[in-house]
Amino acid sequence: MNFLQKHKLTIIGVAAGALGGYLYYHFVGCESGTCAITSRPLNSTLYGAMMGGLFFNMFRKEKSQNQKNENHEH
Repeated sequence: MNFLQKHKLTIIGVAAGALGGYLYYHFVGCESGTCAITSRPLNSTLYGAMMGGLFFNMFRKEKSQNQKNENHEH
C-alpha cells in the first residue's frame, strides 16, 4: 500500500493543525512575547501540526490480522 494512502488521515491532520497553529499565532498570539508556543509563528505552527497529526491519527482504522493475511494471499 502506498505511504500516502496508508497515512492519509495523519497527513491531513498535520496540515490542518499547522494551518490552525499559524492562524492562532496570527490572530491570538502572545502580546507579552513570553509564551513558549505562541510567541513565534514557527513554534505555534509546529505545535499545531503535531497536535493535528496526533488527533487525526486517533481516527485511523487498523487492519485486523485476518485482513492483513487475506491481502497477502492475493
